[in-house]
Amino acid sequence: MIRIAAFAAAVALATPAAAQMNIFSPSPLAAEDWVGVAPAPVAAKSFALAHEAATPAAPQTAAPQTAASERKGSRLLPLAAPAETEKAPAGPTLKREAIVTGEIVRIGDLIENAGAVAEVAIFRAPDLGQTGSVPARRVAEAVRPHQIVGLDTRGIDEVLVTRASRAISVKEIEARLIRALAAQYGLADTTDLAIAFEHEVRTLYVEPSAHAELAPSRLSYDPRSRRFDAMIELTGAAARRAPIRLMGVLTETFEAAVPLRTLAQGEIVKASDLTLARRPKSEFVAAAVTTVEQAAGLIAKRALAPGKPIRQADLMKPELVARNETVTIVFEVPGIMLTTRGKALEAGAQGDLVNVLNVQSKRTVQATVTGPGRVTVVAMTPRIVATADPSNPQRKRAE
Repeated sequence: MIRIAAFAAAVALATPAAAQMNIFSPSPLAAEDWVGVAPAPVAAKSFALAHEAATPAAPQTAAPQTAASERKGSRLLPLAAPAETEKAPAGPTLKREAIVTGEIVRIGDLIENAGAVAEVAIFRAPDLGQTGSVPARRVAEAVRPHQIVGLDTRGIDEVLVTRASRAISVKEIEARLIRALAAQYGLADTTDLAIAFEHEVRTLYVEPSAHAELAPSRLSYDPRSRRFDAMIELTGAAARRAPIRLMGVLTETFEAAVPLRTLAQGEIVKASDLTLARRPKSEFVAAAVTTVEQAAGLIAKRALAPGKPIRQADLMKPELVARNETVTIVFEVPGIMLTTRGKALEAGAQGDLVNVLNVQSKRTVQATVTGPGRVTVVAMTPRIVATADPSNPQRKRAE
């Protein structure tokens, strides 16, 4: 009787212990069950040894379980076979970078396979539109109280965290102010207007899903000095912001082609070196280059500064013929073309008329530059006078 009671007590103690091992075992469980379990096999083995020491009656239940398995036989083997071939799920792994949309950073933002604690907040997010970094060591310290151990950092030293946002650029702020000034003070043509702010104006960042708009709450303007003073608010943003004060001068502008970088003297200007920009009317220059096509392919006569308007006099066509260069002279008459060697007495670009010395005849002729090292002389077509009619009265009067 005593033996039967001891056997029943051993079975009762072994049942919850076996269930506990099944919950925390790292083998073929889902990713969310990894919380609080070290992924290394050594840790699982030490945990099993400690459990066996704490419950000495558990080995007595091994024989009945084995016998039951032998009785069921082939019905258990098909269920156990997939477990042997399945790949063990990955453990908690540190991410290299993360993008968050709220004011807090959660465990799941920084760690893959964080399981049930993925939504737990651990850090405050950077400001809207900003990117910050957090050392991997601090991440490990922050998640340790939440039973995430054995974190695989993959050799990452820090995690970059970016706060997602929608940007409102300075150009958008400027355009909104110009529209407000035009509506309130009756400014007719706003195409050539721009704003010179007194202080630096920076890009504003709002929540990605927010339908935020700039709305002037106070606006004053002096038509004589063209100075303005405005207070603008950001309506529709999730977080309330203080109004922003903007002051400056309304200026007239013109559109011109300006270099994107410094162009050295003698450098060929490419279309990718230029952009169209609106410049203050005070920078207007005569014969300014107003399109990229006007300057592309030409050579800078002098160094051109970035952002400054270009004059047509600052550019020249590339020379195809240099002074004292040996050139090919082409003589063309209808149906006949002759070539000979010559010497250019002056430099010239495509289409320029230059003096060229005919080496054979020692005569100087004028020729048109038609290509690199090539000039062309076009002979005048002789004019044939038609035979006059003797009976023509005008001829008789002329005689």
